[in-house]
Amino acid sequence: MATRALPWLLLPLLLGGCEAADAYHRPGTWRPEAANERNLRAMLVRPEELVRGTGEAGAQGATAAQAIERLRADRVKPLPDTGLARLVVVANGGGSGN
Repeated sequence: MATRALPWLLLPLLLGGCEAADAYHRPGTWRPEAANERNLRAMLVRPEELVRGTGEAGAQGATAAQAIERLRADRVKPLPDTGLARLVVVANGGGSGN
């Protein structure tokens, strides 16, 4: 039984030196440090957009902000009745159990 466990016990000792053979740890090898950020900066037309985004010309930010304020103040407008489907409000958020 002990002879079967010996290879498994020696395996961590053998793998301990693998870091020296790792390509990213050898001197003079390329390291992917901040490569994603550099690629993103290279793709941007205006690098200041990393700090502050820009809106679309036709965007209706004021309308969206009003909806958020109504949600925060618990004054949400009801959905319009289109006649396509019947809307049922469930107080506890659960289903009917079917």
